[in-house]
Amino acid sequence: MIWADVVIVLTATLVAVAGSLLGVFLVLRRQSMLSDAISHAALPGIVGAFWLSGGTATVPALIGAAAMGLLTVLSVELLERSGRVKVDAAIGAVFPLLFSVGVILVSLFFRNVHLDMDAVLYGEIAYAPLNTILIAGREVPESLLLMGALALLNAVFVGLFYKELKVSTFDAGLAATLGFAPIVLHYTLMTLLSFTTVGAFQSVGAVLIVAFVIIPPACAYLLTRRLSVMLRLSLVIGVLASVVGYALALWLDASIAGMIASVLGAVFMACLLFSPLEGVITTLARRRQQQAEFSARLLLTALHGFATPPTAENLAARLDWTAEQTHKALGTALEYGWILEQRGSMTLTDSGIAMAGTRDG
Repeated sequence: MIWADVVIVLTATLVAVAGSLLGVFLVLRRQSMLSDAISHAALPGIVGAFWLSGGTATVPALIGAAAMGLLTVLSVELLERSGRVKVDAAIGAVFPLLFSVGVILVSLFFRNVHLDMDAVLYGEIAYAPLNTILIAGREVPESLLLMGALALLNAVFVGLFYKELKVSTFDAGLAATLGFAPIVLHYTLMTLLSFTTVGAFQSVGAVLIVAFVIIPPACAYLLTRRLSVMLRLSLVIGVLASVVGYALALWLDASIAGMIASVLGAVFMACLLFSPLEGVITTLARRRQQQAEFSARLLLTALHGFATPPTAENLAARLDWTAEQTHKALGTALEYGWILEQRGSMTLTDSGIAMAGTRDG
């Protein structure tokens, strides 16, 4: 793997780490789409930073965009607290307005400079190795420095305030009672989200940073209910999707960001279908098994009422079941060791007697 490949994979990995660490708490708080709102609403802040600094320097743009990100969060919360609109409607009302303001400012005042939509909103991760800065006489990819710093900052924040974030996420009232300052934690989290979103979409694009903030934590949420495990799973999913997505993009000669996002989407669909907690297929299988167990227990109750070992036909007549229903229930009872079949007649085992006695009680 050449140096450019390493830079691209490391950039995607650092974005995954930075985004997933915050995304877990956003998903749990049902605020995950704020990352999408911030990535679009930040445009006026970038334009303002360009106007004040006279260039497209990263730090002023990052500060201006983060300020607009906080304004977006505050505006959404004010609208939600007014009671007139829900949070999704508030997000849908705020970020198109701010984004439109930024587009108008660019089109009116910065037509003759290199400040267009590609420069301020749509990143391309393939160019990450080319965008370098000079440090100690050596060219270093800016994306690695920026996202490395943001990933480290987010990790330190989550590590230092893990207990406070956990309590305030699940019970803000309890957090306030314990003196954890949930409001301060909330706006610190939103500030870091603003920095992370804006810092990342210059390198990987708005779509991919939103995918990293939402999808790995959502996958982890489908797989576990323990916060510590959720954080680790989210990081693993984000990093693996970066590596696998890049490899597939090279193999298929496709968009790197698009392939990574597609891998994330495929992982989410797999978790949605096969999660042991709430997977669609897993839930259907569990319900079918529960129905089979219920039918088998009904059969035990009926069998318990016979003076002599009955046949399958006797049980079907007693329960008013079809032959197929009776056969399935007998199969389940035999599998669990609740009955024995001898010469076509059914008798209860000790565990079957206990089970039938439990139902009778």
